[in-house]
Amino acid sequence: MTSAGATYSQAEAGYFEKRQLKRTAGFWGIWGIGIAAVISGDFSGWNYGIGQAGWGGLGVAALIIVIMYFGMLFSIGEMSAAMPHTGGAYSFARAAMGPWGGFITGFAETIEYVFTTGVVVYFSASYANAITDDLFGLSLPAWVWWIILYAIFIALNSWGAEASFRFAIIVAVVSIGILVLFAILAVAHGAIDFGKLLDIAPDESKAGASDFLPFGVMGILYALPFAMWFFLGIEELPLAAEEAHEPTKDIPRAGIWGLVTLVGCAAIVFFLNPAVTGSAALGDSDEPLLDGFRSFLPSGWASVLSAFALIGLLASLQGIMYAYGRNLYSLSRAGYYPKVLSLTGSRQTPYVALLAGAVIGFVALLVIEYWISGAGAIVLNIAVWGAVLAYMLQMVSFVLLRRKFPKARRPYRSPVGIAGAVVAFVIAAITFVGVLINPDYRSAVIAIVVFYVIGLLVFGLYGRHRLVLSPEEEYAVTGGLHGFDPESEGLGGTIEDEILKGKTD
Repeated sequence: MTSAGATYSQAEAGYFEKRQLKRTAGFWGIWGIGIAAVISGDFSGWNYGIGQAGWGGLGVAALIIVIMYFGMLFSIGEMSAAMPHTGGAYSFARAAMGPWGGFITGFAETIEYVFTTGVVVYFSASYANAITDDLFGLSLPAWVWWIILYAIFIALNSWGAEASFRFAIIVAVVSIGILVLFAILAVAHGAIDFGKLLDIAPDESKAGASDFLPFGVMGILYALPFAMWFFLGIEELPLAAEEAHEPTKDIPRAGIWGLVTLVGCAAIVFFLNPAVTGSAALGDSDEPLLDGFRSFLPSGWASVLSAFALIGLLASLQGIMYAYGRNLYSLSRAGYYPKVLSLTGSRQTPYVALLAGAVIGFVALLVIEYWISGAGAIVLNIAVWGAVLAYMLQMVSFVLLRRKFPKARRPYRSPVGIAGAVVAFVIAAITFVGVLINPDYRSAVIAIVVFYVIGLLVFGLYGRHRLVLSPEEEYAVTGGLHGFDPESEGLGGTIEDEILKGKTD
């Protein structure tokens, strides 16, 4: 069978049995994995936006980004309920725009999650080394910390989905508690001075520069990617569809409530962290919360509390690694990536995909750290650019699916409809341009273009001729009338036989 230039082949006997996931997550497990994936953004990364736009500019950027995420999550909630498959963004785009659209979107999400994991590893290593150096005088090379962190969390994610979801809930709650504790201690010590929020002198060479916007109006555009860091990753929840007990209900609900939770957490650090240290001190810090603790606590106590702050970063390492594992798994199961990546083994976790993503992330960190300066911000922008590309394509998919598959089952419908998706698309596109034109991150743009050229060549020459009718593909080729519930409808079977006789979508 051929479809839009792609060729499908019959899955070998036992193919899907070797690629099984296990349903273990309820609402709180899904909420936890979403919070865990994102919350490191409150501990590191967001503050680079102050260096680009000042506190006021980052605040405006953050408000814009919040609007984008609500519009996007409502739209993703509708699509994930209609397509409760592990494919997530790839699944939505495949149904709306064919195999090429599915690959381009899925590949963007691969870049987002693999490089976001790399960013979290980078910042976690910085925190961990600062803590061990302060407490024990022990300092290790960055690459050693990277290996340690990747190894620990590959093992955890490979152990089993149930353990992953339980761990995510625990570290999500603990991480939120740490942020609340920071706020309480800062108030108790009288360390908060809101006058410090605007302590960056205006750059008179920038158009529109002021105390509130020290780098001018253009700084807001440059700050958008860093404002995203407060929330980037919450959109991964559809990837848990085949491991959720009630995906059509719990994934949309967990996404919205997760975002509400994250807005509250972002408000704590955005208003209080620079009010303690001063905005000028945070613009290029790798550990802003640790700097906050240090500013009003004795050195020893600050290091102890920052060891707890490290939990927030490790929470996101868990959540984002989960995401890239399922993303690689779903694209591999359908044949877009080498099929070995979707093997799950006796514990029903995609251990090969987890290992492959870690190797790619580790090599990227080595290259950027030792060949290019500013590794953290560059890798962050690679991740953000992949994310906003995936966001735009998902919003296009939402609009197309409303029109292309009118009879498809939709257990949940977005309350903001097509208008919300369009607004989210526009903001994502503006953010995309912000990364593109910022001269400080030209290396990130070049890197992602290189990845895409390689990926498109491999898919065009090899992958598109070896696709398999996974649930995501069955849904797409039947117009949303098959593949909604893989467990009850079966994988492949008679529908696969019928389609492979020559039916096209």
